[in-house]
Amino acid sequence: MIEPGDKLPKFKLPASGGGELTNRDLAGRKLVLYFYPKDNTGGCILEAQDFRDLYPAFKRADIAVVGVSRDSAKVHDGFCLKQSLPFPLISDADELLCQAFDVIRDKKLYGREYRGIERSTFLFDAKGKLRRAWRPVKLKGHAADVLEAARAL
Repeated sequence: MIEPGDKLPKFKLPASGGGELTNRDLAGRKLVLYFYPKDNTGGCILEAQDFRDLYPAFKRADIAVVGVSRDSAKVHDGFCLKQSLPFPLISDADELLCQAFDVIRDKKLYGREYRGIERSTFLFDAKGKLRRAWRPVKLKGHAADVLEAARAL
């Protein structure tokens, strides 16, 4: 599991918009990496919209925003289009990043038990070191809190 001060793990995974996204693509900038359970579900839509609405402020501060779930890149493309998301979403179907960040948890929904992603956010500085982690995430005001913390780095 990644801890504060650790470097962003190496990865090369499919992303929305076609192609792949790697840790090298994100080098040299502050990075918000947020993990969420599933595209097109209530809480995940709200979280994505909050990051979308604040994205101009993230961009002005040279902070990259990237979402991660186990959904396919094709599903991500539809979600990005539907929600007008200006940032990429990574497809982590094999749970490589999910395992590195230890975000897979046992969950329960309507009495059914399953393993899924615990909503979590990680903030890296421009040198690629983890500076802050939020887990589990409470949606209300979360994106604004992350923006404030990223600006303070």
